[in-house]
Amino acid sequence: MIDNLPPQLQLLVREYGQNTYQLAQTLLTLEDRTERTKRAHQIVQLMFRLNPGVREQQDYQHKLWNHLYAMTVNQLDVDAPFPLTGLDQFNNKPERLVYPTKGPKLRPYGKNVEELVAKAVAMEDATQREQAAISIGRVMKFLHRMHSKDIPKDVTIIRHLKDLSAGKLQLDQAQVDAAGGFDTMTGSASQGSGGGRSQGAFVVPQPRQEREQRRGGGGGKQERRDKRRGKKGGREQQQPPQ
Repeated sequence: MIDNLPPQLQLLVREYGQNTYQLAQTLLTLEDRTERTKRAHQIVQLMFRLNPGVREQQDYQHKLWNHLYAMTVNQLDVDAPFPLTGLDQFNNKPERLVYPTKGPKLRPYGKNVEELVAKAVAMEDATQREQAAISIGRVMKFLHRMHSKDIPKDVTIIRHLKDLSAGKLQLDQAQVDAAGGFDTMTGSASQGSGGGRSQGAFVVPQPRQEREQRRGGGGGKQERRDKRRGKKGGREQQQPPQ
């Protein structure tokens, strides 16, 4: 009997049992609409007890009513608390996704950086456009470092930014150094082309040894450790008796 049903309806019968399916079929034989609605509510309660895990799903009551409606082959006529659609939603084909047919110009940066560059080029104010270009340059240096595991120079980021904007976003090293460099995203200090050093928004933590030397004035803790070790491990040689 179940083998003659559509595949989706067969899954419902196996989920709730053949007896529940037969109860759903008896609803079609009741002429009184009020009685039919009452029996439908009872069957939905039974379906919930047979499958209590459905409570974890969103709108589980609506789902149970649709399953009952589907088991009557979309012929159930009752005063349901929800609009009944059955399993028609599963027969609708999803819309086709539009995949990009063209890759990014520079792979380390991706398409999102190209969109940011396009928005920066569209800015009319020259000062805002320059600030946007510097911010995009910081993102580009961060992404380039994550992609190739090396730190690119600011000159490289300036050249790539010019290529992505078709020459509309042009920066020089002096502008980048005045803004704090491109290393704000990575949290390290940048080296300018002339040897000048400008720090970003984040300061790289100094090694522990250097911090202790600055606080204690030359490795005092290390000397105290050596003295304690000398007392525990080393013993003075005793003089032989005269």
